[in-house]
Amino acid sequence: MKIEVLTLFPEMFECLKSSVIGRAIDGGKLEFHAVDIRAYSKDRHQKCDDYPFGGGAGMVMMPQPIYDAFQAVDPERKCKRIYMSPKGRRLTDAVARELAAENRDIILLCGHYEGVDQRVLDLCIDEEISIGDYVLTGGELAAMVTIDALSRFLPGVLGSEQSNRDESFASNRLEYPQYTRPSEFMGMKVPDILLSGHHANVEKWRREQSDKLTFELRPDLMEDDK
Repeated sequence: MKIEVLTLFPEMFECLKSSVIGRAIDGGKLEFHAVDIRAYSKDRHQKCDDYPFGGGAGMVMMPQPIYDAFQAVDPERKCKRIYMSPKGRRLTDAVARELAAENRDIILLCGHYEGVDQRVLDLCIDEEISIGDYVLTGGELAAMVTIDALSRFLPGVLGSEQSNRDESFASNRLEYPQYTRPSEFMGMKVPDILLSGHHANVEKWRREQSDKLTFELRPDLMEDDK
C-alpha cells in the first residue's frame, strides 16, 4: 500500500521512518511520502492561509494549494482521500483494519490553523476521520496515529499475525497483562500460571484477565456483545 500525506510540515513525518513502520517501508510492505502543500501555492511567498470570510479568530487554509497538490499526487482520482478532522468518523481498531484492506492507495490531508476551506473538502475528500473528541493544532499527529494503526494490519508488517489477534480491541476486550524476565522484580513475582508451561491454563488465565480488565476499565466495550 502507498500512503501520501498532504501537509504544511512534512518534516514532522521523519519519525515514521523508525521502528516497525520504518522496517515496513524498508521492506517494501508500505510506501510512504509526505507532500509539502506549500510547494503548490501560487503565491510568491508560498502562502497557504488567509483570514476567514465573515470574521473570526485565526486563519483558514486556502483551497488552491490543496487542490493543486491533490491534482499532482492523484490526477486520475484513484486513491481514497481522507481529511483528518475532529468532525470525522472515529478511528477504531475496526476502522484501521478496514483502511488496511482498501484496494486503493490512501491520501491523508492534514489541516492546520482554524481548518480548511470547505470548497476544497467538497471537491477532493472522500471521508473525514477523527482520532478522538479533542482538537489538535494540526492534523499531522492524527495522520501519524492513523498510519500507525492501519499499518499493523498490512500483511507482513508485524512479525507475528498472532499479535493482531491478541491486541486490545481486537475482540472487544482489553489485552491481558504481559510479563517478561526476570521472574521477580522489586519483590513482585510473575503469576505462577505463566511459568507453568500449561498452555491451556495460560490461555484461560489470559481470557479471564482480559475480561476482568475490560469490565473494570472499559465496560462499554462489553455492551457490543449484547
